Amino acid sequence: MRKGSEKEKKKYLKLNEVDWPVFKIRNDPRFTRIGKFLSHTGLDELPQLLNVLKGEMAIVGPRPLPVDEEKEIAGVYREARRSVLPGIISSWILSGYHLMSFDNWMKQDLEHIRKKSFMNDMLLLFKALPLVLKLILKEIIG
Repeated sequence: MRKGSEKEKKKYLKLNEVDWPVFKIRNDPRFTRIGKFLSHTGLDELPQLLNVLKGEMAIVGPRPLPVDEEKEIAGVYREARRSVLPGIISSWILSGYHLMSFDNWMKQDLEHIRKKSFMNDMLLLFKALPLVLKLILKEIIG
C-alpha cells in the first residue's frame, strides 16, 4: 500500500466488496504495483510466519482482523475467535471469501474452532497449497 493509505480508506468505502465491518477491494487503488502482486498471490502473508514462530499466530486458524473491524463483530464471534490463535490460512479462503457474506465467514470460523484438530488443520493446509500456487501462477502469467 502507498504511504497514508489508511487515511484514504474513507474515500474508498463505496468500493468495498464485502459486508461490513470488513473492508476489502480486490483491485484496491491504494496498492503499489508490487503490493498488488504480493496481495493477489498471498505472498504478503509470508512475514506472518515470524508471528507463528513467536507463538503469536498459527498456520491455520481464524484470520485476524484490523482492530477497528474487530470492534464491530458481535460478542459471540469475537470471543470464540479470541479463544484460539489467529491463523494465516482459514477455511473461508477456500470458500471464495470475496463472495461470502461476513455472517457466513464468522459462522465458518466458529465451525472451524469447534472442529479444530491437527488432522482438520492439515487437511485445510493441503487444500490451500494448490490455491496459493494457482494464484501465484495467475499473477505471473496474467
